[in-house]
Formats: sequence, C-alpha cells, structure tokens
Amino acid sequence: MRIALNIELHFIQIFMPQASPISSTPVQPIPDSTSASRAPSSGVTRKRILLLTQVLPYPPDSGPKVKTWNVLKYLSQHHEVTLVSFVRGDQTAEIQHLQKYCKAVHVVQISRNPIYDAVAMLRSVVTGQPWMMVRDDRADMRALIDRLCGQDQFDIAHADQLNMAQYAELAAQRQPGIRKVLDAHNALWLLYKRLAETMTGGVRKILLTRDWRLLKTYEGRICREFPGVLAVSREDQTALEEAAGQKLDAVVIPIAVDTDEVAQVQRDAHAGHILHIGTMYWPPNIDGIQWFVREVYPHIRAARPDVVFDVVGARPPQDLLNMNQQGIGVNVTGYVADPEPYLQQCGVMVVPLRAGGGMRVKILNALSQGLPMVSTTIGAEGIAVVSGEHMLIADDPHTFAEAVLRLLSDKKLADRLGLNGRALIRGTYDYRVACRNIEQAYRQN
Repeated sequence: MRIALNIELHFIQIFMPQASPISSTPVQPIPDSTSASRAPSSGVTRKRILLLTQVLPYPPDSGPKVKTWNVLKYLSQHHEVTLVSFVRGDQTAEIQHLQKYCKAVHVVQISRNPIYDAVAMLRSVVTGQPWMMVRDDRADMRALIDRLCGQDQFDIAHADQLNMAQYAELAAQRQPGIRKVLDAHNALWLLYKRLAETMTGGVRKILLTRDWRLLKTYEGRICREFPGVLAVSREDQTALEEAAGQKLDAVVIPIAVDTDEVAQVQRDAHAGHILHIGTMYWPPNIDGIQWFVREVYPHIRAARPDVVFDVVGARPPQDLLNMNQQGIGVNVTGYVADPEPYLQQCGVMVVPLRAGGGMRVKILNALSQGLPMVSTTIGAEGIAVVSGEHMLIADDPHTFAEAVLRLLSDKKLADRLGLNGRALIRGTYDYRVACRNIEQAYRQN
C-alpha cells in the first residue's frame, strides 16, 4: 500500500493538477432578457436540458471552456438550460454572468489535494475504474443531482466531458425517461495513449499506460450505453467506436468559436516573434514546447539569431520558466490577462503537439484571429485545414523549422494563410453554424 501511495503522490506532483471535500451551492437565476426565457428558433423543439460540466464554462479562457461556452450559448437560444458544475473557490462573478443564459445555475465546490487523490488511486486499483473518474466521483454532486431530479423534470442529461457521464447516469436512474448525451471533447483514452507513447519510461509511463487502458474500457461502455454521443471530429468518432467495439450513431459537432468574440488581430507590420499560447500545466503542451525548444528552435536560431519565442499560458512548470535565464531567446510569461500585445508581435504561431486528441481550440482561435501558423499533424487533427492554404503542417524538426522560417520571411504568404484561415472559421466553425447538429443527438429514437 505504501508503494501505491508513493506512486500516486509522484503521479500527482509531476503529471496533473488535482482534488478534496466539497459543498453544494445552488444559485437562482437573474431575470434577464437574454436568458433562457427566449423562444426557440423555428423547427427546434424546446427541451429541458440538465447541462453537467466539470468546470464553469465562463470566462472562456481555456480550450475546454471555449467549447462548452459556445455550446451553452447555442443551447440557451433554443432550449431551457439548468447548468450544474464544479467550481473552484469564489466564482460568484462568473456564476452571475452564466445566469443570463440559464434557467438556473447550481454549483459544487471542489478542491484538489494529494491525499484525496492518493485515496482515489487506491480505489481505482481496487475497483478497476479509471483514476480520473474515481477522483471526480463526489458525494455532494450526487446529492445535488438527486435533489434536482426530485424537484424538476428534464428531457436531456448532457454530460460535458467523460468525467460527468457518471452524473448523467445518476439522473437517468432518477428519471428513466431522460435522454443521456455524452459530449466528448476528445477520445480521452487515445489522448492518454499518445501521451504515454511520448515517454521513454518511468512511473508516469506506467501509470498512463494503465489508465489509458482502463479509460478505453470505461469510455467504450459509456458510448455504447448513452443514446446520444457527440464527437468533435471523424477521427475522434473512429477512436470512440474502437473503444466501444461497435459502430456508433454519433453526431460530429466540431469545437466552435464565436467569430464576434475572437476578432482578427491587427499584427504589427514588422511582427517577427514566434508565439505559442496554451495552458502550460497540460502535459501535451509541456511536451510539445520541450520538443520544439530542444529539436526545432536551434535550427531557427541558427538562421535568425535575434528571433524571440514567446510561450504564453498559465502555470508553466519550473523547467520551462528556467528557459528565461538560458539566453536562447525564449520568453515564458505564465498567465497573461490580455495577450493582445503578444498577438500583435506574432510573426508565426506554433502548435508543436506530439500527443493529444479532439480538436485544438488554440488553432481555431488563431485561425479566427488571422494568425499565420505552423502545426504538427496531430495538432491540426480534426480541423478541415489544408497545408499551404490555411496553415503549414510539419512533423519532423527540420521541416517544422523550415516552415517557421518561411512564414517569418514571406509576409505575403503569412498574410494569405491568415485571411484564408479566418474565412474557414467564419464559414465552418462559428458556433452559430457548427452547433446546429446538436439537435440530432437530442432527438428521441
């Protein structure tokens, strides 16, 4: 048991941010002309949605929150939404904003601590359930779902991400007529598998290999048992079908952005920085930046010794922060409230991902902002981009470096890719267009 505990503590400290006891706080809606009282659009049957989220979707300052925020905006225009979410600390202002879009908002406090997570790992070992699902199985959230289902009727239990599927199952037990819908931000098992494959060995690789196999079984069962499944791409649908062991009647809804909120950036005429924006505590982002700095960046610096690489994103690990003192032109900023100055100086955005799943919101945002970009194939996966038309795609260090240098030196190409990318987002990935097919998953069989 001591070995298992030590392994879990090591896992927590070096892999992911984690959790602890909680309390529930129901919040009543604020009357507002923009709220759920509006009538649905023609042809859409208004439904009562129980939307279950792992994080509050506002402000949309990370990939998962951007996705859910735009889904919520769509749902609020056509249906009656009751939002149930975990929260961290005092998020009163965020809750008040979300009340404008919902019939009601109910929240459960959650915090992370290593002891609780170590216990969750032990429970995972005993039960054979994925650690992440055990970690997020909270008594206060179950009590809240039970109470809400006892006092109100719902047509849809919409689980936003796999973590929340267990609560949609509970809602369906309390109200057998409810339709369960899984909104898969990615095929989680595949994301973990790819991340494990980037590692050479050690405790993290062992734990990730164990968990992706458990996640594949769990995710497959949920997909088989939920009548509605939303996937963000055909690639993810295929991965979910592999986990389920059967074809799925899944609906592909790409991650959407609001092109009114994510406007085109007016870059400086001599913009020449390399830029990456992303949450820097997420392991695939950390791995990608480490690979870029170690394998790609030296080729770029050899051709352009004065180039600067800005790495913008919350909670970077210490080894990335240490790059600021190495004299190699890397600027790791941590969280930045307003990234506009970095966007204006961006000569090329880079997405050097080697692991991941689903769709990269950072790419959708950058395309909407009209930024020239270089990505790996995995980074651009699930997005209908064409290399040379909307962005450049490269996978090995030498070709990736060449692509970055090409965009830094060829301003006409950079501008053309930016304009084409913005047009792609407006026509395909704006939430007003992309979210319409949610109705297919909501229809009763």
